[in-house]
Amino acid sequence: MLTQKLNDAINDQINAEMYSAYLYLSMAAWFESENFPGFANWMRVQVQEETFHAMRFFDYVNSRNGRVILSPIDGPPTSWESVADVFKATLEHEEFVTSRINKLMDLAIAESDHALKSHLQWFVDEQVEEESNANTILGKLKLAQGAPQMLLMLDNEMATRVYTPPVTPETAAAQ
Repeated sequence: MLTQKLNDAINDQINAEMYSAYLYLSMAAWFESENFPGFANWMRVQVQEETFHAMRFFDYVNSRNGRVILSPIDGPPTSWESVADVFKATLEHEEFVTSRINKLMDLAIAESDHALKSHLQWFVDEQVEEESNANTILGKLKLAQGAPQMLLMLDNEMATRVYTPPVTPETAAAQ
């Protein structure tokens, strides 16, 4: 069973993951309005990933006889100056999420909740990938600066991304 302190912290993380999905959906909408369907697709995949993360926490709370309490999700920004600015904001947001996951891990350690520590390790590893992806795209956008043809090529590249549900300890055990 989860302590109330951990239950509350995970509920806050569920909210943060849903905010992430909402933020990336807002970014997808902005990309659509700017005629970048490939970048919009990339963000739509991010929405699916963040929703998956939220549901993983949701299911975890329920599996530990906790109580999921959903709270309002803040409205995200709705416009950016450029494609690069969107990905700068994406990287900053992922760094923020990483700090949240790390604080949650610190709390699990302080509360001696080994099951939660094990569950969170997947998220710790996932955040390394999330930050790396945003950083890689930012690097490509810096190379494309001032070359609209390269920006269009990157948009086409982003259109090829598809959502593949991650393999987690829970999904691996079900197979």
